[in-house]
Amino acid sequence: MDSFFIFGYEISGGLQLGSLFIGLISIVANAKLFLKAGLQWWAVLVPGYNVMVAMKLIGRPSWHALLFLTPAIIYLLPKTILEVAQSFGKNKPLDYVLVLVFNIFYILNLGLSYDEEYKGPVYGRDLSSSKEEVNPSGGMNIAH
Repeated sequence: MDSFFIFGYEISGGLQLGSLFIGLISIVANAKLFLKAGLQWWAVLVPGYNVMVAMKLIGRPSWHALLFLTPAIIYLLPKTILEVAQSFGKNKPLDYVLVLVFNIFYILNLGLSYDEEYKGPVYGRDLSSSKEEVNPSGGMNIAH
């Protein structure tokens, strides 16, 4: 593989193959997630449309995909990733840390694991009525 330049920096063949590998992992992981949610797997391959379908997966309106083109992405991207995990029943703080730090591999695990099941969209849903109790100050009590 020949090297090529991006922004004046040489990109070697190993980095090209690594980028291709990570891209394929993310396509497979997202396709499996979409299938578990009852959505079309091929939507992962269509740029722009895949973000709109991902918004359906978590229950957000499709127009929220346009917010990814604005500086709001700084807040929206981690929030959306957490909502994907919550849509699969991952509501513990450890799950939140893992999905934010190891995003591609955590999403791959959610997609390929037979144990993980799509629980439904979480946007606008009150998660405080789940197994965790709400303390009088309004925060979640996760100590027990």
